[in-house]
Amino acid sequence: MAVAPPGKGSVGPRQVGVGGSGSLRAVRSAEARPHFVEGSIVRIFMENFLTYDVCEVHPGPNLNMIVGANGTGKSSIVCAICLGLAGKPSFIGRADKVGLFVKQGCLKGQVEIELSKTPDNIIITREIQVLNNTSAWFINRKPATLKTVEEQIAALNIQVDNLCQFLPQDKVGEFAKLSKIELLEATEKSIGPPEMYQFHCELKNFREKERELENLCRDKANSLEKMRQRIERYKQDVERYHERKRHLDLIEMLERKRPWVEYENVRQQHEEVKQSRDQAKEELKSLKELQSPVTKKIQETEEYFKSLDMKIRDKAAEIKDTSQKCKQKQEALEMKDKQIEEIYQALRMKKDEEMDRQRKIHNTHKLIEDWKNELNTMEVSENLQPQTDALNNELKKLQEERANIDSDISDITAEKMNQEREKKRIIDRLGQLNNIMNMKEENLKGRFRDTHSALMWLRKNKDKFKKKVCEPMMLEINMKDNRHAKYVENHISANDMRAFVFESQEDMEMFLVEMRDHQKLRVNAVCAPAESCAENLPSRPIEELHRYGFFSYLRELFDAPRPVMSYLCSQYRVHDVPVGTEKTRNMIERVIQETKLKQIYTAEERYVVKVSAYTNLMLSTNTSLRVAQFLSSSVDTDERIQLENQQQDLNNTLKSLDMRLTTLFERQKHLEHRDNELRQQKKELVERGNRRRQLESKIGVKYDSLKQLEQDAVNLEKESQQANVKIKEINTQKARLVTELMHLIKNCISLNILKADLVLQSTTVAAEKSRLESEYKAASVQLRAAEQRFRELDERKRVLTENCKELLKKARQVCRLSPDQNLPKEFQTAFQALPTTLEEIDAFLNEEKTRASCFTGLNASVVEEYNKQTQEIQQLTEYLEEKKNELENYKQNISQVKERWLNPLKKLIEQINEKFSTFFSSMQCVGEVDLHVENEEEYDKYGIRIRVKFHSSTELHELTPYHQSGGEKSVSTMLYLMALQELNRCPFRVVDEINQGMDPMNERRVFEMVVKTACKESTSQYFFITPKLLQNLTYNDRMTVLFVYNGPFMLEANKWNLKSFCRRRRRLGRMDEQ
Repeated sequence: MAVAPPGKGSVGPRQVGVGGSGSLRAVRSAEARPHFVEGSIVRIFMENFLTYDVCEVHPGPNLNMIVGANGTGKSSIVCAICLGLAGKPSFIGRADKVGLFVKQGCLKGQVEIELSKTPDNIIITREIQVLNNTSAWFINRKPATLKTVEEQIAALNIQVDNLCQFLPQDKVGEFAKLSKIELLEATEKSIGPPEMYQFHCELKNFREKERELENLCRDKANSLEKMRQRIERYKQDVERYHERKRHLDLIEMLERKRPWVEYENVRQQHEEVKQSRDQAKEELKSLKELQSPVTKKIQETEEYFKSLDMKIRDKAAEIKDTSQKCKQKQEALEMKDKQIEEIYQALRMKKDEEMDRQRKIHNTHKLIEDWKNELNTMEVSENLQPQTDALNNELKKLQEERANIDSDISDITAEKMNQEREKKRIIDRLGQLNNIMNMKEENLKGRFRDTHSALMWLRKNKDKFKKKVCEPMMLEINMKDNRHAKYVENHISANDMRAFVFESQEDMEMFLVEMRDHQKLRVNAVCAPAESCAENLPSRPIEELHRYGFFSYLRELFDAPRPVMSYLCSQYRVHDVPVGTEKTRNMIERVIQETKLKQIYTAEERYVVKVSAYTNLMLSTNTSLRVAQFLSSSVDTDERIQLENQQQDLNNTLKSLDMRLTTLFERQKHLEHRDNELRQQKKELVERGNRRRQLESKIGVKYDSLKQLEQDAVNLEKESQQANVKIKEINTQKARLVTELMHLIKNCISLNILKADLVLQSTTVAAEKSRLESEYKAASVQLRAAEQRFRELDERKRVLTENCKELLKKARQVCRLSPDQNLPKEFQTAFQALPTTLEEIDAFLNEEKTRASCFTGLNASVVEEYNKQTQEIQQLTEYLEEKKNELENYKQNISQVKERWLNPLKKLIEQINEKFSTFFSSMQCVGEVDLHVENEEEYDKYGIRIRVKFHSSTELHELTPYHQSGGEKSVSTMLYLMALQELNRCPFRVVDEINQGMDPMNERRVFEMVVKTACKESTSQYFFITPKLLQNLTYNDRMTVLFVYNGPFMLEANKWNLKSFCRRRRRLGRMDEQ
């Protein structure tokens, strides 16, 4: 056995924990490099990958033991192999994103795997980007696609997703969970010939196709039989349909002949009517010739009558004109009479005005006399000025006092409005705070309904408890800044967030009995420490941590009742957990090393620092902070109490202001009443002083009015003379108008005599005209009768002509003839065998329709369906025959492929069973591997069954995830993989820490088998990862042991020199001997 040296390209150390560095040390003998199986791993290079800054590993061609303490980076090498060979993170079971495998604080990582191949090795490189979680691929340092990489890896039969080849630490338990079917497929891929798994897939596909074809043939055969039965039923319907069609054809021919018979009948009627019409036309012509002389004489009489009528109208117009002139003269005479009446009326009005003037003068003299008497009787006016001045002074004082009261009311009203505005502001703010509390309670009710029910009970029964009981912490905790809620929620568990806090243990036990036992509610409760921890001091002032970006301890970020704060300080040490910023995260390694803090919060992450049990080094884990759910809405308790006190003070102030306003309004009302009384007294004094002056003024005004009345006197005699002159002149005009009117009346009488003579002549002419018209009328009746008969015959001829055209058109349409096409001979021949009259045709037609109606429920679709079904039966028969042939071909293919797959598979499983049984026998246990078959035709149900027995008192049991212990499953898994080792086609196998659950005896036996099997020259490469080895194990020169170290005093990889190390060791050995 030898220890392999580190790679020559190794660069700087990997920092882990506090001041740690890590690198991989391997030693191998100096003898010639053994032969690598094609596809095995020659070199592994990692940069910024998990625990490594830069590391290069050179494994051996056979068994590679990778040994190191937990946390040093053994499994990191397994992860590098998987991800570097196009594996997915899910194959490893550690993380779901490839970016998480890059060393923390780096933006890019790299894994490079060199695979053995003839003539030149293949180097596959994967660069991992953290920001977008992507990878770039290279083959022999040249860019390539993932698909190209996967093709190269598949060509070398490397399967990192096959648990039979690649078994990482987090997937060891899953091997036992593999079903028999999955184990068979994994074994086929791992050690079977390349065509074995392909044959198996083909068999499953063939069997699926065979099953589909069998179902298809069975369904089609059933369908074919049903179709044949159905077509037999259609056959009778088709025969009845043809019988019905013969009747329908005869009906169609009768219906074609009937329009032609109708046309012929109407055409004969048309000829008869045409002859009668021509005779009526000749009779009408002779009657019109006899009536012509009478018509002429009537026209002459009509013209003479019209001339007389014209003369009568002219005379009537002249009479009307003369009458109009007479009427005008009469209207003029009436107008003159009206003018005389108006003159008399004006004179009477003058007389009335004069009498009214005299009466007003008399009344004015009497009124003046009365006022003079009153003035004479009135005493001399006393001196009212002192009384008036006294009233004015009192009114002035009242006005000043009212003004002061109005000013006080205005000031108090303004102050009241200000106080009410402030009160409204406080009420609104309290409403906002209550809404926040309600929102928090609704959040509690929606998430923890039992806790909310308990809260309602507590609020009604607080008097039952001896000491203070705090509501759930999520309601009692109030954040000073809602942005910091995420720190508190991530620090305090969800169970405690909804827990009630008690000061008394007895109170808490009573509460839990009531809630859990009586009301069956699931609630949490905690008890605050007997000695309060709320005022505990932190281990160091926050000012000392400011240089690391810390700005506060958790306790200073929120307010809470004293019991809640005491419990949180005791249980969660919120007084000693600092909160930092992005600056803290950027220097986190320095913070952990220098501050020795156990818990740290940065802007978006939580760090927990622990000391390793193996190396005594500080290990840190970090998690992203969850978004706050409960404390994002907080209520400032101090603000709420202050607002409630302010509200009470404002209510008292407003009550005092209302009392002052009431007093002022009553005083204002009293002053207003007194002001009205004084003004009334002043008004009475003023009226007493003004009465004499008013009387003197009124008397002067009346004297002026009297003088004006005396000046307006009317001369009635003069007015009477002027009226007589005007009346005389009007009477002269009336005499002239009467003379003219008499002349017009005489002229009108002569015109009426002439008109009467013309009317007599017109009457005589009218009588003659009436006689002639009577004679004409008698002749006209006979003429109209002749015209009526002619029109009726002409109309009948026209109607018959139209009917003939329509019937001819209809007959041609029925026979499908063009407008200018004559009846074909075949129709004429067919028509001769049919009845010739309409009555006979109708009777025959009804008889045939009755016979055709007996064939009900039949139509052309029956025949179409019959023909269609016949064609479908033929097509289905051909299709079924084709599918049967195809099914027979599949059965032959299945038989051939099955023989080529099953026989080699059985031999392969026999070989596995032989080696598996041998391994188990060497451990004084029993193990078997066989091919499990439920149904030989169900190829997707074939599987490999592993049965084991570890105790002589038990029987063989199938390997399952539940029956065997962890160590037994590990041993079974390891021995099955060992059985595959010599048969394996894959170039390498990886097994990570599978010996963890084994007892020392089994571990030693398994190790010896691994060394014996994996160190044979014919076997492929094997990676065995373990954190420990038993003492005095058996080793082999073909083994390669890779030691993974980790610590603050590690030698940098580029300074490691195996030869120098060996020389120094020999020198020290010689010194010890001396």
